[in-house]
Amino acid sequence: MQSKDMAGVLFRNKRREKDTHPTHQGTVTVNGVEYWLNAWVNESQKTGEKYFSLKLRAKDQQATAPADPDDSIPF
Repeated sequence: MQSKDMAGVLFRNKRREKDTHPTHQGTVTVNGVEYWLNAWVNESQKTGEKYFSLKLRAKDQQATAPADPDDSIPF
């Protein structure tokens, strides 16, 4: 599913296994760049009001591991 610019979709995460996994997942497009959208339902400790906490990650962004210092050794 492709979304229009400055728009997206969000679905309940049916594969959630741990409390740290997002409660909702989806995609959003901002200025022509597609992002994965993760959301968690949280509750304010001060007011008790529920809210979404959001995290975006570019779809073309690769998970990068720390560089191994031995990689520069040619043998």
